[in-house]
Amino acid sequence: MKLAPALLEEWMRTYYFAADFDIGSSGVENFSIAQLRELLGFSLQDLDSLVLMDSETLGGAGVRQAVADHLVGGRTDHVMVTHGSTEANFLIMQGLLEPGDEVLVLDPIYQQLSGVAAAMGCTLRSWPLRWENRWRPDFAELEELLGERTRMVVVNFPHNPTGVSITQDEQRRLIAAVDRVGAYLVWDGAFARLPLDGRAPLPEPLDYPRAVSMGTMSKAYGLPGLRVGWCLAAPAVLERFIRIRDYLTLHLSPLVEIVAQKALEKADVLLRLRLEQAGRNLDLVARWIDERAGRVEWVRPWGGVSAFVRFEPGVEVEELCHRLAREERVLLVPGNCFGHPDHARLGFGGPSSVLQEGLDRLARRLDTAGPKES
Repeated sequence: MKLAPALLEEWMRTYYFAADFDIGSSGVENFSIAQLRELLGFSLQDLDSLVLMDSETLGGAGVRQAVADHLVGGRTDHVMVTHGSTEANFLIMQGLLEPGDEVLVLDPIYQQLSGVAAAMGCTLRSWPLRWENRWRPDFAELEELLGERTRMVVVNFPHNPTGVSITQDEQRRLIAAVDRVGAYLVWDGAFARLPLDGRAPLPEPLDYPRAVSMGTMSKAYGLPGLRVGWCLAAPAVLERFIRIRDYLTLHLSPLVEIVAQKALEKADVLLRLRLEQAGRNLDLVARWIDERAGRVEWVRPWGGVSAFVRFEPGVEVEELCHRLAREERVLLVPGNCFGHPDHARLGFGGPSSVLQEGLDRLARRLDTAGPKES
């Protein structure tokens, strides 16, 4: 395989650690070990008996049970614990696709969800989300795009970077459409536990036997440094991924598994705090955009903690983002990282004070630069 440059990762590698005001990331505020100990009720002494031996290929028994109880009604045989959802995505593509297979993906989409398939020599087709439709997916168009050559359909709802999502009725319609052509449905649920405006989380689609779902502790749970994610699928599908993992990462560390287990066993505690924070921050962003009507536009997100904003015509978005990072120490992600250069990903999952200062600095830059940033 010849993998294309990962544009978002390159941007973050350049600016993430150099920024003081992060308004571009797609995760919530991170938790510290001290906070986890207080919130979850475990101590460092709980680690004393941990032996740093190898773990199991599908994940240690404790963390697999925690994932299963949290997401799939205790069905541990449907759970594989992975090095974040990035490894899960790689295993899914390598395990289920062959060169020449047709893969239907949302557009825009997080690059890794399409890049591995493209590097393998698969034929990619886009299911576009359009600004003029408020990013809402067109299911009639989906029906036209699906065909007998479709091997896999890849979606992420709530969506990164737009924040749009679908209803449970639409989820059932999606599954039925994919079922009619016998394709795999790859469901990226990284933001599933961050529904906004009182919406309920979408369920895992595992009643469809060819569904493969993945998730991560990096987004809604505020624990990206653990590098723990999961892949949910029928046992026969997971077996295909085991053979690849034998040549890749083998297993996770029992040290990160025990922390992940403790977090997932009381996941509602962590999720409630960050969901409340996300709601407050969403209102803050809404007021900021309302005050700049005509200069900044958005579609209010349904879920997750990012929006795909559009600036007034003439703004050079990538140059604006470079200057924000270099001169204001503000992280904002240009839309070209998602193939849409006229937009930017604005993240609102962090501390409210950081978000407010980042927005203030962005506003000053827009006010002084005018529509032709250079």
